[in-house]
Amino acid sequence: MLDYPTILAVVESFYETAKKDVMIGYHFRFIKDFDEHIPRIADFWHLQLNGKVTKKENLPFKLLEVHIPLKVRKGEIFRWEKLFNENLEGLEKISEEDKLKWREKVIHFRNILIQKLF
Repeated sequence: MLDYPTILAVVESFYETAKKDVMIGYHFRFIKDFDEHIPRIADFWHLQLNGKVTKKENLPFKLLEVHIPLKVRKGEIFRWEKLFNENLEGLEKISEEDKLKWREKVIHFRNILIQKLF
């Protein structure tokens, strides 16, 4: 099981890379107070991976509702997935079992976003 501090570290690491990415970075650079949003994203993943949240006020998570106004393109979703997996692979302190579990969730949400947004 991945603990919340580890999940938060993964999310912070990923978005540091994603914000600089040529293809998807613009989405994150222009979201007001995006860095303050990071713990909420970590809580989302904590719920997905462990069935727990650290702050109940973060519920409900409205995955589709927050992405629709961004007008995300299909290729950008695949880019997000690629960068996320690369970030995950670079973290040695996470077990292969936990990486696999996280990759499966990433695929699940990639499929949901593609199905619902396109």
